[in-house]
Amino acid sequence: MIADRAHTRFRGQTGLAARLAPRLAPRLVAALAALWIALAVPVAALAQDEPDYASWEQAASRGEDVVESGTASTPTLDALRADIVAWRDRFVAAQSINAPRIAALKDQIAALGPAPAEGDSEAADIAARRKDLNDQLAQLQAPGLRAVEAYSRADSLIKAVDDQIRVRQADRILRQSPSPMLPSSWMAAASEGLKVVTGIIGDVRDRTYGAAGQALIGRLPLIALYLAAALGLLIFGRRWIDSLPLRLGSRASEYARDAVAFAVSLGQIVIPTAGAYLLTRALDTTGLAGAWARPILMVLPVAALILFGGRWLSRRFFPLTGDPPICYPELQRQRGQFYGTALTAAYAVHHIAAQALLPLSGFRREGPAGSRIPLDVSEAAAGVWHLPIIVVGALLLFRLALVLRHRPELSGSDMPGYPGKVMAGLGAVARIIAIAAPLLALAGFVTLANATLWSTVLTIGLAMLVIVLQEFATDLWAVVKRDRSMSRNALAPVLIGFALVIGALPVLALIWGASPADLREGWTQLRQGVSLGGVRLSPGAVLTFLVVFTLGYMVTRVVQATVRTSILPRTRLDAGAKNAAVSGLGYVGIFLAALLAITSAGIDLSSLAIVAGALSVGIGFGLQNIVSNFVSGIILLVERPVAVGDWIQVGTAQGYVKRISVRSTQIQTFDRTDVIVPNSDLISKEVTNWTRGNQQGRIIVKVGVAYGSDTRKVTEILRRIAEDQPTVLINPPPTILFMGFGADSLDFEIRAILSDINQGVTVQSEIRHEIIEQFAAEGIEIPFAHREVRIVNAGDLSAPVPGRPKAPPAASAPAAAKPGQGQPAPVQPTGDEAQDPRISMATSSGLEGASGGSDGDGGGER
Repeated sequence: MIADRAHTRFRGQTGLAARLAPRLAPRLVAALAALWIALAVPVAALAQDEPDYASWEQAASRGEDVVESGTASTPTLDALRADIVAWRDRFVAAQSINAPRIAALKDQIAALGPAPAEGDSEAADIAARRKDLNDQLAQLQAPGLRAVEAYSRADSLIKAVDDQIRVRQADRILRQSPSPMLPSSWMAAASEGLKVVTGIIGDVRDRTYGAAGQALIGRLPLIALYLAAALGLLIFGRRWIDSLPLRLGSRASEYARDAVAFAVSLGQIVIPTAGAYLLTRALDTTGLAGAWARPILMVLPVAALILFGGRWLSRRFFPLTGDPPICYPELQRQRGQFYGTALTAAYAVHHIAAQALLPLSGFRREGPAGSRIPLDVSEAAAGVWHLPIIVVGALLLFRLALVLRHRPELSGSDMPGYPGKVMAGLGAVARIIAIAAPLLALAGFVTLANATLWSTVLTIGLAMLVIVLQEFATDLWAVVKRDRSMSRNALAPVLIGFALVIGALPVLALIWGASPADLREGWTQLRQGVSLGGVRLSPGAVLTFLVVFTLGYMVTRVVQATVRTSILPRTRLDAGAKNAAVSGLGYVGIFLAALLAITSAGIDLSSLAIVAGALSVGIGFGLQNIVSNFVSGIILLVERPVAVGDWIQVGTAQGYVKRISVRSTQIQTFDRTDVIVPNSDLISKEVTNWTRGNQQGRIIVKVGVAYGSDTRKVTEILRRIAEDQPTVLINPPPTILFMGFGADSLDFEIRAILSDINQGVTVQSEIRHEIIEQFAAEGIEIPFAHREVRIVNAGDLSAPVPGRPKAPPAASAPAAAKPGQGQPAPVQPTGDEAQDPRISMATSSGLEGASGGSDGDGGGER
């Protein structure tokens, strides 16, 4: 009953979501429109006040002096960069000052007509008016031009600061410290490690007997509350949440089971991480952690988040039950789950050491004051303490890479999908880095070893997360559509997955050393656009193109539907002409929508005129076939008369469509050879598509029986054989036809419709086997032809053949065959006898037991 109630409640929630979807659609459209406006309209287009150029001059001169000196610290450069970026944003806004008035003046000047050429003149009043308008235009354009010049200076200064920061980061990463294998490094590590332990113990001891210890008694109830909650979440809560996804998923409907299990499984990160945070709060509330212990204590919650998040990701990517994102064998999934969790634990230890204790930690920058222990650990000691963490991490990464490089199990496809290929590529790279990182650390490049090793680990984790989220998007779409099978082939999950990949790129850049300032700078440059062949593309222009083209495409489809249902039925056009009119209208609408979208996006088509002219010349000389195939490919992709997986026949080529490109179509024949067919042949020639729309198809099996057989009985036997085949449809039922009186047999045909024509050859073969068995059991004979050899002019055979020795006389002549003992085996002439003109072959139609014959053709073999 509880399960039924939970199932009913979940169905009610999904039904509510389905009812709310139409209400949320307008809000979603409004949000997209706001995003479009935010990207398409220049950033501070409303600002009309000029910047304070005097203050800017001072700031720019000071920044150039700092950059040229090269002695400023990295925090100083960061602050300088932030100040220059703010100035640059003001200059971007100032470039649009007086924009409406400038546009109006340009229109007025254009209305006067083109300016006279050199040496020509125009009317005095028009010339005076043109001069007045040009003077006004120059005056209005002056603030914008000044802002453009200041913007260029600010942008150059920002690039100089970024270059200096990158050089410093590269020097820090490639810096060589003392090797961890040196005895002096081990001595430094032991000495400074003892200082850290002594500092922590002394800090706790001093606070225990100091004011913090005296106040500890008053904090005991709060500490006990924190500890109880923390232990409850870490012990009982974690066990409960680990089993909850399976229990709730089993109660949900089939199409929502995976989505519910995924959503609930996120508690495997939240609950234990919350327990670790409460445990840290309990220890911090005691007040016993001072300058030595507290930096380590404060970084524990983040380390717990890394540990439990990595454990969750490993279990989702390598599940032991259910459908995995990539179909690795079960043993490989067990190993992947273990090595992934262990590698996450090693990275959590590295995070604690990097944040609170040790330098040389890779791309990480040192935190603010108070976030590290009060001891500057030497590079020699840091290399020694980093080495075991690097070795353990490299070993676990190498083992995980072996799992990722394992070939996934194939399930219904000829080759693994792109997730398997991506993870296999990452596994191949990870193996190399896992070997190189310890060697780099031993050589003294500890920072480089940490940077490459742990960045690779995070990259693999990010790829796993993206693949898992793509699977979750597919599961959510199955909940929306209430159909799990259709969600795998839907477009929406694919687009969501593509968006996840795009969103993961900035995170990947941060993993490999990029700063947030670098990402903001990249976004700024991207918003300004990228120039490609004289055409500047920006996110606003691309989004404008997509929105306008989508609207135009929708309008085209509406017009097509209106013409098809309301206008064309009232005309006298035939069905073919109607379809051609609707298709042509669609092509024209799509062309106009694309043209309108290009112009709305601000893309100048004049820059493409030279390229179009060159293409027209090339087409005129020798590219007719290529262009024909290209246009035919576009028609195939739009009209889709042939799709990948269809069984088609084009001319003599017959097989399954494997790939359709814009130039040709690849057909895989039944003997596993690939035939490349130009797309123009698929448009201009006759094409037979056996499986388009449905998999049903007809087979014909021919059979002949001996004269004298009971034709009604033969018909019933053949009908029973056909109906017993599992793929033969009952509606329409199979038909048994008595086709006629052959020269040697009574000819019958079995005509049956199969639910899957791809099994036609197999069904025909099975029917023929059944015919042999049933006819033999019922005593019905299948006639066949035989040959007899007759010797013409047998008396002349005694004469010797010229050039051949005389054959010795035969001992005796063979006895004549008695009736009932069968016929003698036919005599086949061999050697020179075959060339003897006195011997000839005569064939007579005879039957074994009855006259008649049949070729036994079953028909329809592909």
